[in-house]
Amino acid sequence: MIRIDDLSKHYGTVKALDAISFEVHQGEILGLLGPNGAGKSTTLKILSGYLRPDTGRVTLKGLDVVEETEKVRTLIGYLPEYNPLYQDLLVFDYLHYIAAMRGIDPALHDQRVQAMVEVCGLTPAVNFKIGELSKGNRQRVGLAQAMIHDPEILILDEPTAGLDPNQIGEIRDLIKRLGQKKTVILSSHILSEVEATCDRVVIIHQGKVVADAQPKTLQAQAEGDVKIHVKLGSGKQREVAAALKSVPGVLSVERGGDESDAVWSYDLRCNRESDLRPEVFRLAGREGWALYELRREVVSLEDIFKQLTSN
Repeated sequence: MIRIDDLSKHYGTVKALDAISFEVHQGEILGLLGPNGAGKSTTLKILSGYLRPDTGRVTLKGLDVVEETEKVRTLIGYLPEYNPLYQDLLVFDYLHYIAAMRGIDPALHDQRVQAMVEVCGLTPAVNFKIGELSKGNRQRVGLAQAMIHDPEILILDEPTAGLDPNQIGEIRDLIKRLGQKKTVILSSHILSEVEATCDRVVIIHQGKVVADAQPKTLQAQAEGDVKIHVKLGSGKQREVAAALKSVPGVLSVERGGDESDAVWSYDLRCNRESDLRPEVFRLAGREGWALYELRREVVSLEDIFKQLTSN
């Protein structure tokens, strides 16, 4: 569907992209991650035909973005990071204007506008000026304009930036529904949202691709030894730590802080081959320790992101 080969881009002496390559498959929701300045927005601008690369090639359904820009633009809907909207226009009028700009048959304008209003949940806001809307509804208007010509590919740059948790959830659910019918590429700083929304993630750092896989695959690759966190009621800290260390499969025990004189937390580093929580539970029962907490720490996408972009 989308193929990026050895893509490079400079801004003066600054190398924004350094020969990156990856593919996006049809019907996939791809999350593009990276710290500020990593090259995410530059990549999306090149994909949309807004910027030209210095070197490399980008094709969408076999069409070259540089050589066949106008044809490519009919395939994509683009929501930039800073959502440019006409604040004094009614939502209804703005979407009609975008439909005209997109060259949609005037006889179909009402139909397409109504479809986007329903899909993006804009019915209560359709007769309001865009400048009077909440940030969440303005993002919905941005998504509506990106989709009004029914593109096969959606490119969304930070679609949930500046939204509150409720609005983020609403936009995330909308993107997931759209991903059932379209190919979606989105960039985001909210890693938990990417983890919940995307089929695959590409992480860019200093203009290079440093990871390209499904979130679960990245977690499995990065997890290494497993950590079990346990909180126990017992004043005999050294004896408890020694007993936990004696459990087969426990590699090390680190004592944490205390909540009271008799409640301490411990972090157990264990072999990943087996889940030792049942054995720790049985040990606590045999020793008569009060068990307040027992959980297996899972490597999150945020942990992986930090590992890959820390230098």
